[in-house]
Amino acid sequence: MEMVDNRQALMKMLVKELGFTEKQVRHVIQLTEEGNTVPFIARYRKEWTGSLDEVQIRAILERWQYMMQLEDRKEEVLRLIDEKGKLTEELRQQIVKAVKLQEVEDLYRPYKEKRRTKATIAKEKGLEPLAEWLLLYKKEDPNQKAVEFINTEKEVQSAEEALQGAQDIIAEIVSDEAAYRSWIRNLTFRKGVMSSSVKDEEKDEKNIYEMYYSYEEPLQKVVPHRVLAMNRGEKEDILRVSVVPPVDEIVAFLYKKVIRDNDSKSAHYVKLAIEDGYKRLIQSSIERELRKELTETAEEQAIHIFSENLRNLLLQPPMKGKVVLAVDPAYRTGCKLSIVDDTGKVLYIDVIYPHPPVRKYEDAKTKVLSIIDKYQVEVIAIGNGTASRESEEFIVDVLQNVKQEVFYIIVNEAGASVYSASDLAREEFPDLQVEERSAVSIGRRLQDPLAELVKIDPKSVGVGQYQHDVSQKRLNESLTFVVETAVNQVGVNVNTASVALLQYVSGLSKTVAKNIVAKREEEGKFTKRTDLKKIPRLGAKTYEQCIGFLRILEGANPLDRTGIHPEQYKNVELLLKSLGLSKDDVGQPQLQKSLEEVEISKLSEETGVGEPTLVDIIDALISPERDMRDELPKPLLKKGILKLEDLKRGMELEGTVRNVVDFGAFVDVGVKQDGLVHISKLSKQYVKHPLDIVSVGQIVKVWVDDIDTKKGRVALSMLPIE
Repeated sequence: MEMVDNRQALMKMLVKELGFTEKQVRHVIQLTEEGNTVPFIARYRKEWTGSLDEVQIRAILERWQYMMQLEDRKEEVLRLIDEKGKLTEELRQQIVKAVKLQEVEDLYRPYKEKRRTKATIAKEKGLEPLAEWLLLYKKEDPNQKAVEFINTEKEVQSAEEALQGAQDIIAEIVSDEAAYRSWIRNLTFRKGVMSSSVKDEEKDEKNIYEMYYSYEEPLQKVVPHRVLAMNRGEKEDILRVSVVPPVDEIVAFLYKKVIRDNDSKSAHYVKLAIEDGYKRLIQSSIERELRKELTETAEEQAIHIFSENLRNLLLQPPMKGKVVLAVDPAYRTGCKLSIVDDTGKVLYIDVIYPHPPVRKYEDAKTKVLSIIDKYQVEVIAIGNGTASRESEEFIVDVLQNVKQEVFYIIVNEAGASVYSASDLAREEFPDLQVEERSAVSIGRRLQDPLAELVKIDPKSVGVGQYQHDVSQKRLNESLTFVVETAVNQVGVNVNTASVALLQYVSGLSKTVAKNIVAKREEEGKFTKRTDLKKIPRLGAKTYEQCIGFLRILEGANPLDRTGIHPEQYKNVELLLKSLGLSKDDVGQPQLQKSLEEVEISKLSEETGVGEPTLVDIIDALISPERDMRDELPKPLLKKGILKLEDLKRGMELEGTVRNVVDFGAFVDVGVKQDGLVHISKLSKQYVKHPLDIVSVGQIVKVWVDDIDTKKGRVALSMLPIE
């Protein structure tokens, strides 16, 4: 069949659609079909892809998958219609040329097995010839013609019943016409209105949906977060949501298309059939399709925002080499303390009661001062949950009496309690209580956000918008991709990494990750990358895919601590030899000086290694342990506290972006509640989406725009207040 030879044509279509070259698209698909992962292709096959990044590679693969599904469906539909003996050459061409699944389904609609409809019942009564006669628009009176079809055995008792049955058949003919449905769908989207009204106000106790109680907006202007908000209100039985189409214009279009002679006596009956066909069979179906389309677009946007926020959260710079005191705040049960050394090892666990109802303030203060001194604490991490504000005030008071310089920072603890109660946390800290594990997680989250956050379900990290209202399958796929990309871009120390971190490494499954950790615990640290070949279920292909992302920092081969893939080791050794250097010079100043003088294009010709790969190799030799996160601004450390009452309009502050949503960004400036920078206050220029300007974890300069002390809210601006 033609579909089999269609692969090349589909690739050309994909090239045109996404703007990549044919070679890039072909190679990405080929490499993937050969069993290579997206991180591996992005990092180690740059010559093949023209240095496409992970997001671009995924875009090609997702679109290709859709095209393959489309081709499969076309083949199936062609077969089904052909089996019924109804496949004409014209219809075959229409199906073959369709570029959307919806087009294929529209074309298949008239031939689909239908449940018993009004039209099928009318056909069973022998009324199809009458319907065909009406569509010929003859001069005779339809009532007289209909008398011929009265048949008491078939339950056609009168001419009126015969005409009604014929109209039911015409209504379905109109409804099944793919070209009409396509035109109506496009017009409804362009000129239709999304409408919502209140259905049960009592259920909306917090007036969350108040703005949608009587709301109308042109369909093509409804922004994604409003679509999801209305969907949620409808699901909760608070709102009644519908699409209001331009009915008169649609019906006029159908009259024009179907009725060939307005003066014919048949025209009256055909008009009635058209109106019935549109209102009964087309309108609600098109409404469902359009709302589904709007919802899918809105879901994709919500997933995109969540994914971007998660990526920025995961790639926050680690606070390396610091002894951290972590505080998991609470009132009644006390604040849990943990001290972790610069490697993340737990040195101390305790609980203090600085707050009511127990309130042993001075005891708590004495204890914290003592452990800061004893363990030489450099930074205090305070979780931002319940009692966070009071705990911050307590720590500021403690720091007044500390001799050495100690800073504190508020850490987003979203998901810490979920992790603490998980099997993973129980395995990691079997002797600690749930709350104590949470304190350790907060401290480690500051030291290495990526290594700690991978232990938590991405949906629990608190940077999503409408995350429960979107396709969970698509959300999970997208968030997993984000975590995998982040983990592989940073690289993993195979001698310290947890199973949770290792399972996201290119090519590794959870089982193989567990096998790596088990081998490490049994036999001690890995000393060279090739040791990993002995891991059960880690075959040659898996080794190829994962090994470049796994680092051995104190190993026998200095190249094993870099991101250079072992497949290039021979070329690297030849390069170093030609410069009079060896592997032992990796990271040394003399190596940097020699490599900076290398002519990349000439070297590429000599070695046969592509220029993009050579650039990566040279970077890795100069800075073998470079961490891309170190180049980002460090977290905001604090010494003092700010109260809502201290704020004045126009005051300039520095803050950390905690969350980005469709309508703006929430920024932590040190008061109890994060302040909102509305999208209109992000820049002097037009901002299409807040993500174009800010990202989670970013340090930004803001000005206080408005303070609502009653509600505890702050409106901020990234534009100076006049």
